[in-house]
Amino acid sequence: MTAKRRNRGRVSHYAGEAAEMQIASDYERRGFPLAQRRWRGQGGEIDLIVRDGDGLVFVEVKQSRDFDRALSHVTPRQVMRLQCAAEEYLGTQPKGALTDVRFDVALVNAYGDIRVIENAFGA
Repeated sequence: MTAKRRNRGRVSHYAGEAAEMQIASDYERRGFPLAQRRWRGQGGEIDLIVRDGDGLVFVEVKQSRDFDRALSHVTPRQVMRLQCAAEEYLGTQPKGALTDVRFDVALVNAYGDIRVIENAFGA
């Protein structure tokens, strides 16, 4: 791997972390306390898990130069992994699969603007 490519990877990694922190702060500001950040199970990783009363919101964070490009990075395979990981996480909760949940996609563009798509994968 070349140094230039390695640098680009680091920049992307840190940009992704910064986007996650920005989104976590936005949810907390709106009254959704952070339950987990970068929770990793056997099924995959969940960027953010926030509380919505007794329920949970699983948040996939995508950062790119514009919202459309960021959204295009959410693939059907990734959605399936996220849902599997969420199912695994629910197994750790008192109500288990009876917990109210939703899946949001939070987008951050190159200017730091945020767009949240609530219930992005349907009910």
